[in-house]
Amino acid sequence: MRKSKQVFLISGMALTMVFSGCSNLPQEMIDAANTAIDSAKTAGADIYASESFSALQDSMMVAMEKVESAKSKFIKNYSESEKMLEKVSTMAGEAKIESENRIESMKAEIQSAVEETKRLITENNQLVSEAPRGKEGTSALAAIRNEISMIETSLAEVADMFDNGDYIAANGKSIAAKEKALDINVELKEVIAKYKSASAKR
Repeated sequence: MRKSKQVFLISGMALTMVFSGCSNLPQEMIDAANTAIDSAKTAGADIYASESFSALQDSMMVAMEKVESAKSKFIKNYSESEKMLEKVSTMAGEAKIESENRIESMKAEIQSAVEETKRLITENNQLVSEAPRGKEGTSALAAIRNEISMIETSLAEVADMFDNGDYIAANGKSIAAKEKALDINVELKEVIAKYKSASAKR
């Protein structure tokens, strides 16, 4: 009788040890990881740090698979899931910072391109006034003035995109406007240089 009591007591202790080793669902860590992911997305990480954000989503999927796997077992151990969830939160913070840095860098690029384009427009208008006229020259200069006007319209569109936070589109359009203004600048300078050279030979 005494032996059976001892066996029962030992078995009870063993069961207590087994179940005490079981961990609870790490809901707080899951919520924290999801909040961190949402914060990164709000910061534009899905657009401006797309590779990092994609890796972040993949890691969260793996973490939740580990959670579900642990949940389905008789003895639940979420230690691996917790490590993965902690990693996800860290990755989300890094993706958010990466996005914020990329946005600030892109803003600077846009502003620089816009300022350079405005400078070129001013110079191009001056060059148009210096360019030679004539039958062909007049029509060519009219076309150039129209192109300059279109560039100015592009800059207005860039400003709207910038204000709306569409920095990728604004960056692409500002670069295109600058390149077009530069092409006109080079063309006008070449025409004027040829005209002056020809005039000097007369």
